[in-house]
Amino acid sequence: MAQNKEDDAVAKSMTPSEISSITAGQIGKFQELLGAALRKSDLPSAPVQEVLERQGDSLAAEVVGAIRTRVEAIFTLILRRVKVNRAQSPEEALKATGRNIYSDGDVVVSMPKGESDKAEVFFFNLGRFVSDEELEKEYEKRGLKAADPYSLSAVNEDDPAFADSHPNGTHWKNENGKWCYAAFRRWVGGREVRVHRRVIVWYDFWWFAGLRK
Repeated sequence: MAQNKEDDAVAKSMTPSEISSITAGQIGKFQELLGAALRKSDLPSAPVQEVLERQGDSLAAEVVGAIRTRVEAIFTLILRRVKVNRAQSPEEALKATGRNIYSDGDVVVSMPKGESDKAEVFFFNLGRFVSDEELEKEYEKRGLKAADPYSLSAVNEDDPAFADSHPNGTHWKNENGKWCYAAFRRWVGGREVRVHRRVIVWYDFWWFAGLRK
């Protein structure tokens, strides 16, 4: 059922503190809809059983992925929950994403490690060019702080395709007070992560990663 404009506006105005996980009732409704559709499909039983046994887990993941895509299309604040391995070195955290790495060694060493083995990472897009100083104010408006690169790397490790449609990044200051960044996207050379000193503004297509304060 399509969401009306009023509902859409309410969803887009929500803050991180107002976001809760999918409910048991919502899960039950999805199961009801899927069950009804399968009963109408009249699929042959034998190959259905083979699909269940050999591809059941991957098929379930595809269904969840399709639902996630539709939810994220109408909601401007995206939430990803991940486990984070903070025992890794900065280099190991980046390599674990499986991406092409373009980095400055000194900047990689300065990556904040963060805390906790679990993280709720929120992403938002401003749709305009923004400096790092301006970006800090945008985090503040949303009750967020810039995500540590370990948490952001974990998101992109779990879902390598996320940055294809949502190029994403975060920033921090090094010991000299200079802005640094980690940014994930697909470019002409494939999927990549760049970790460098910030010398220009962020472009309008970037999604910024944040954690609750």
